[in-house]
Amino acid sequence: MKIALIGATGFVGSAVLKEAASRGNKVKAVVRNAANVEMLDGVTAVKADVTDVPALKAAIADADVVISAFNGGWGDPDIYAKHSAGSKAIVEAAKAAGKRVIVVGGAGSLEIDGRQLVDGPDFPAAYKDGARAARDALKALHGETGMEWSFISPAIMMAPGERTGKFRLGGDQPVFDASGQSHISVEDLAVAIVDEAESPRHTGMRFTIGY
Repeated sequence: MKIALIGATGFVGSAVLKEAASRGNKVKAVVRNAANVEMLDGVTAVKADVTDVPALKAAIADADVVISAFNGGWGDPDIYAKHSAGSKAIVEAAKAAGKRVIVVGGAGSLEIDGRQLVDGPDFPAAYKDGARAARDALKALHGETGMEWSFISPAIMMAPGERTGKFRLGGDQPVFDASGQSHISVEDLAVAIVDEAESPRHTGMRFTIGY
């Protein structure tokens, strides 16, 4: 299939790029700097600013599905505004182009005992604004009509690791393992994202992942 991947050079996006290409998909990497894209078989790169809706609509016009691994930039003091603006523009472009979109969000909006993690006292301050922006992007998606979307939150802990292809999926609560840990490798997160692209199972909802 043809996949338009926004944010293909980021931590999650680069893993999704490799996973999607390894399955024989045609992947168009939509990025700010095409020179930074890993040019694997089946991968092409196109330069576009996510806040330029007409340009983004043109970039994704021939895709079967859009995967957004966009991030406003960890460490940027203006991450909330940048992530919010980019998220809104991506949804607007996908709607205008009539495309299904899979949005990669954060774990901050996952709930434990009815309380979202980002609202807890122990949530890291450095990630709070980005997590709030991702949460608000999910809320906005729930209000959308006339488009197909899915939103995936990773486990609470995510790091580079092994691609096992063995994990469990959940909904609005974190997935914990037998030792009470919520964790996933970025490689297995990419597996779940491409699985959803190829065989939609969570249209109109958020889902999460963990071992």
